[in-house]
Amino acid sequence: MSTEALEALARLAGERVDHRFKGLPPDADGLTVGELAAQRRNLFTDGFATPVLALSAERLEHNLALMETYATRHGLAFAPHGKTSMAPQLFQRQIDRGAWGITLAVPHQVRVARAYGVQRVFLANELVDPAALRWISAQLDADPAFHLVCYVDSVRGVELMDTALRGARRPLDVVVELAAGEGARTGVRTETECAAVADAVAAAPTLRLIGVAGYEGEVPRADPERVRAWLHRLVSLAADFDKAGRFAGAEEIVVSAGGSAWFDTVAEVFAGIPALSLPVLKLLRSGAYVSHDDGHYRRLTPFNRVPEEGALEPAFRLWTQVVSRPAPDQAFVNAGKRDAAYDLDLPFAQVIRRDGTERPATGVSVTALSDQHAWLRTDSEADVEVGDWVGLGLSHPCTSFDKWPLIPLAEADGTVVDYIRTFF
Repeated sequence: MSTEALEALARLAGERVDHRFKGLPPDADGLTVGELAAQRRNLFTDGFATPVLALSAERLEHNLALMETYATRHGLAFAPHGKTSMAPQLFQRQIDRGAWGITLAVPHQVRVARAYGVQRVFLANELVDPAALRWISAQLDADPAFHLVCYVDSVRGVELMDTALRGARRPLDVVVELAAGEGARTGVRTETECAAVADAVAAAPTLRLIGVAGYEGEVPRADPERVRAWLHRLVSLAADFDKAGRFAGAEEIVVSAGGSAWFDTVAEVFAGIPALSLPVLKLLRSGAYVSHDDGHYRRLTPFNRVPEEGALEPAFRLWTQVVSRPAPDQAFVNAGKRDAAYDLDLPFAQVIRRDGTERPATGVSVTALSDQHAWLRTDSEADVEVGDWVGLGLSHPCTSFDKWPLIPLAEADGTVVDYIRTFF
């Protein structure tokens, strides 16, 4: 890591704690984040206010190590999607764990990554905004070590990129995005159209074609057979482009896919990529693994299909407090849509803490969210009182991180050892 990047990360510890950061102890106002972390306060007994989102230190480390091992075992380069956390501290830990670089989606995210020293970025989107393109070009020209790869998915997009980048000293590396099928999201729909986009890139002096990519998570009615068929199309596209000499001037050929639901199938198909005229960078981009979750990705993780490879562990818990118990079958806690992910599943009531004792949230379920309340259904087995802390599991990491600008990193006994800063 460069000296500048180390200094930028160190400055995060110098930020002052104040009203901007939910859940932190009110008496910590005025301390720096580093000073507060050095106090190693306990999440449950040292002044943290509910609701407060915590990230498990042990489970985070487990997940980082597991995906590093998985990628290495399968011969994959790894560029985890940074949009999941938008946390430079986690970017760096992913890179320290062998990541090739960080995947991002929009220019603002690239700016965050660059501010904290990320040297390799895979931009999984076509970028046609002139101001953003000029900024990225200036970054490339100023820093020979910076490498950015961007999608292209239309001839028109290539023309707009070329116009915005005129005068650049370094070409922008691009990959043709193959759509996951008719009615899928972005990307070029047919191989014939892919060739036309590649021809447009070849005619644009500001761009250099270095590979192909896409996102198998958008395959309509995705199942192993459909995902595998699309991945074979992607690999064949790379081989056909190579045979046609379309990667002239490249140093390696990038073939990239891999969200968080099908990376086992990506590993399987990419293992069969034939020898091409240049070395092949088999680039996996899964991002949700870093925190995993208790709902959507717990159900969809490929490790369910290949348990011998290990298992991710959900690292988030949202701690809330019972503020109303108006009926025997109903209770309310003080966290809602402003605090909890809810775009894929409602939160899950997992544990109850009372007087320092933690037990399963038997008979308790979340039925709805208001802005600042979760609605709990409580059956005859439930033991819930006003003042109890209720720990909620969450579904979908991307919409959990984005609600919390500073997240306590807590050990199993509640000792907070660090704070994770996010930038959304």
